[in-house]
Amino acid sequence: MKTFYLLPSAFCVSLAAGAALYCAAAAAQPYPSRPVRIVVPQAAGGGVDIMARSVAQKLTESWGQQVIVDNRPGANGIIGIEAVAKAKPDGYTLSAAFTSVLTINPHVYKSLPYDTFRDFAPISQTVTNTIVLIVHPSLPVKSVKELVALGRSRPGQLDYGSFGVGNMTHLAGELLRVETGLRMVHVPYKGETPALTELIGGQVALLFAVSSAAAPHIRAGRARLLATGGEKRATAWPDTPTMIEAGFPKVQVTGWNGFLAPAGTPPEIIQMVYRDSARHLAAADLRDRLSALGAEPAGTTPEQFAAFLRSETEKWLRVSKAAGIYQSQ
Repeated sequence: MKTFYLLPSAFCVSLAAGAALYCAAAAAQPYPSRPVRIVVPQAAGGGVDIMARSVAQKLTESWGQQVIVDNRPGANGIIGIEAVAKAKPDGYTLSAAFTSVLTINPHVYKSLPYDTFRDFAPISQTVTNTIVLIVHPSLPVKSVKELVALGRSRPGQLDYGSFGVGNMTHLAGELLRVETGLRMVHVPYKGETPALTELIGGQVALLFAVSSAAAPHIRAGRARLLATGGEKRATAWPDTPTMIEAGFPKVQVTGWNGFLAPAGTPPEIIQMVYRDSARHLAAADLRDRLSALGAEPAGTTPEQFAAFLRSETEKWLRVSKAAGIYQSQ
């Protein structure tokens, strides 16, 4: 026969109070008190990955906690960014997101498992990326005008790659096609790294790419750089003309990366990640390293990044409609 004992009420109160104090102490632990994960919705080796790993290393050193980069490529960034949208908003899951996944996907997919403005808390725009127009070295062209002339002489025979349907690199190719009247074939890939690999292998003739990822191939002679997509010449490529200088002013494309957290993440954590990442991006060693690759550090405030996201969303809405790939939600 079992014997049951009733705990004295005073002891129960004491036990409850102790548990409450323990929970309060756990909740009061300074952030971060364990490893932080930065989800990159692209394959390793791409421009977003390079930036995220550079900052993650610095944050690991200053926080005394491991900051891990978790690459989750696929579906034009949708797989990785969805995981962040569904993560617990405690600051231990962040994202290094980019132009297409946040401000273009909403216009080119009929439905998405996330909403840029509902599901995320902007932290900071980390860098502005130079976009480059590159071709396979075997292509007999050394300028954009020569490329266009070749394309017109070979209608339907030039293949251009992209990082995925609806990706910024896809829209850049569409802008070039619309502005020049070229008949080109679009070949989408599952991300940045496979698209560059295919261009280097000669499977596609041309590609708009993020400078930081394309730079090693350009410098090694595996890809030929024709132009950059910004308003002025890129620091990384001072001798290369812009698309404006090349005679195609409407084909301007600039990329960017930024840090986000799941919506509902405490404001004090948002501010801490912003302050520390911006400080590291402004440091000479990291700034110079990224600039040499064509990624200019930004380090904007959460409020500035939120406003920027809205303006970029409106811009790419206009571009997607002009390119004929807009899909209403």
